[in-house]
Amino acid sequence: MKWIYDLTIVLYALSITGYFIDFLQNNRKANRFAFWLLSIVWILQTVFFVLRMLKDQRFPILTPSEGLFFYAWILVTFSVVMSRFFRVDFLVFFTNILGFLLVSIHLFAPTGHASPLIEKQMISELLIIHVTMAFISYGAFSLSFIFSFMYLLQHSMLKRKKWNKRLQRFGSLSQLEKLSFRLTTIGVPLLLLSLILGVVWAFWKVKDFTLLDIKVISSFIVLIVYSTYLYQKVARGVQGKTLALWNTAAFLVVLINYFLATTFTEFHLWYK
Repeated sequence: MKWIYDLTIVLYALSITGYFIDFLQNNRKANRFAFWLLSIVWILQTVFFVLRMLKDQRFPILTPSEGLFFYAWILVTFSVVMSRFFRVDFLVFFTNILGFLLVSIHLFAPTGHASPLIEKQMISELLIIHVTMAFISYGAFSLSFIFSFMYLLQHSMLKRKKWNKRLQRFGSLSQLEKLSFRLTTIGVPLLLLSLILGVVWAFWKVKDFTLLDIKVISSFIVLIVYSTYLYQKVARGVQGKTLALWNTAAFLVVLINYFLATTFTEFHLWYK
């Protein structure tokens, strides 16, 4: 049943991303999508839990790893119930951040009943999920930067009163800003979930791992910078050129994180 691990964490990540979009934009479609994904996560967890109970002929909560899985299952259960019967969407979002962390720890810390070969393969696949999610978030940030750059370019042309057909092909300033914001809204939760997976994996599998590794620090700086961008937009109502400049600066931090920090990292050996 190893496939349940991989599918659960991917669907869980997509569900949290949906709740994050709803958290920022009051997007009810994203909320409904996130709820149905979360329901599928709960079904997969329940199936795995029951199969494990039938296999071991006991209630599987005795080991630390089993306890983590059961704890995560309880959080998902509460989240599904609250999403279905109560209007506490933001509580569900924050609850599932914790649940995702617990599921990640459980996934990277197998109970020991599987063979070493299967455990090694599972760790490898989940590490691929971590890296893939990070790159997808970087892709979202890149497109967001391009829209911000187009915004700044068009803003400059309008200010200098350079009206031409090329200007019309850029689209409206409001559209460029909206698309840039939406892409960042997708990138931030994906990067957060990727960092959760990466840190948990490193604690279990990397000897002498430290959070002071330059790659870890720079990745969290990227998360903080883009989270601040979202805060400026959502909470403070910043918009226009100021927001586009902030997004451009944030993307420079992404480039520093990817190209410079990688040179000094102690454990991201696959990049070297």
